[in-house]
Amino acid sequence: MGSLTPGRFDVRKIAVIGAGPCGLAAAKYLKAQHAFESIVVFEQQAEVGGVWNYHPGVPASYPAPQQDPFLPPDTPLPPGRDARGPPVFPSPMYEKLHSNIPGSLMQFSDKEFPRGVWAFPRRETILEYLLEYAKDVRDLIRFCFQVTNISLVPRDGRDRWHLEARSTVNNETVRDTFDAVVVANGHYATPFIPDMKNMSEFQRTYPSIISHSKQYRNPEPFRNKKVVVVGNGPSGVDIALQINGVCEQPALLSVKEPTPADRLEHTGCREVPEINEFLIEQRGVRFADGSVESDIDAMLFCTGFLYSYPFLPDLRHKLITNGRRVHGLYKHFLYIDHPTLVFPGLNMRAIPWPLSEAQAAVYSALWSNNLDLPSAEEMRRWNAEVEESKGDKLHIFSPPDDGNYINEMHDWAVQARHLGKTPPRWDDETFWVRRIFADAKLRFEKDGCKATTLGELGLYYEPEESG
Repeated sequence: MGSLTPGRFDVRKIAVIGAGPCGLAAAKYLKAQHAFESIVVFEQQAEVGGVWNYHPGVPASYPAPQQDPFLPPDTPLPPGRDARGPPVFPSPMYEKLHSNIPGSLMQFSDKEFPRGVWAFPRRETILEYLLEYAKDVRDLIRFCFQVTNISLVPRDGRDRWHLEARSTVNNETVRDTFDAVVVANGHYATPFIPDMKNMSEFQRTYPSIISHSKQYRNPEPFRNKKVVVVGNGPSGVDIALQINGVCEQPALLSVKEPTPADRLEHTGCREVPEINEFLIEQRGVRFADGSVESDIDAMLFCTGFLYSYPFLPDLRHKLITNGRRVHGLYKHFLYIDHPTLVFPGLNMRAIPWPLSEAQAAVYSALWSNNLDLPSAEEMRRWNAEVEESKGDKLHIFSPPDDGNYINEMHDWAVQARHLGKTPPRWDDETFWVRRIFADAKLRFEKDGCKATTLGELGLYYEPEESG
């Protein structure tokens, strides 16, 4: 099935872009379906893990503002001590990071985190977990191959996708044609730095002051400096806490919406409003309330990332306009015009791994002709309604939207005539963990990052009595 032509899918060869958590879930569910001749996962790094692959190297500086989803990808970093090793593609991972999601909620449905690890696992634990999870699909992965181009080449009324990938360690190039493509390259590659009055001039005058959280590795560069952290999402609050331990105190936390009082107190930062303009002569900023801060040494923007698909040159301007959402998708992942192309794991403020499992179960069943695809009209109607109502917040969930979505995808998948692997479905206790985990994380950190279960933090699930 291709380009919305009625009929069955004809999918035998599948390419998966990326061997991070979402790409690994794709490989697992596609393999379990036992319906495809070939599944190839292309990974530009030398190991699985995606964003969880930490490297101390810092990517080059970004323009400020940076609102271009078509910004060229980062130049890879040299291999470091081992000059014979592969180049490194830096992620936003920083040195002292633990998950903001409890391991019991974060984990894949068929593999628990080991007993005794932190309730909010350290990045090292998470990478070890992913290495274990990947063992039975490693044979499908082509490491150190960067996908550079994917083009639609219809044949006999069916979608076919021509893919080119180049080795990052030698001159080898792969050119092959696939029947379907899973785009699991993540959405933490292209930084977003919002435009503000006089920002460009400030950046030209003081090119070393503004940076983005993707460049953050540890707080040491901020020692004894006057620092403004912009953004109070999970990473912004965590990074602000770390920087405030070494900078000229208190660090300033610039926000659109107030930080919950207990979390703000935990960071030790002083909250200030949004920045209205940069003040060149004062090396400072004016905030929305009219107050001014001068002699600023460093500004770190924890303002997120843009969706970006540099390897889809023929489609990327149709898929993304400003980079804040991906257009033309049904249920956030299935490309309506060409349903042999999927974009799993796009949703933010969501529990990503079980969500990617649920999506993988659906497209595995669809492409093996074990599950029926809704009509083009129905899919377009759904897309038009959500794009109209949510705009650039299309893929942003609010609790319990992610759990409801995971259950919706589960319930769709299990209608399949054959399903190789059953995705997770949340029960009442899982929804409870979703509701309380922000409070749990704060307790965990105030307790010194020692707890291995929510119970050790004094949090216990109590089922509601029926009737």
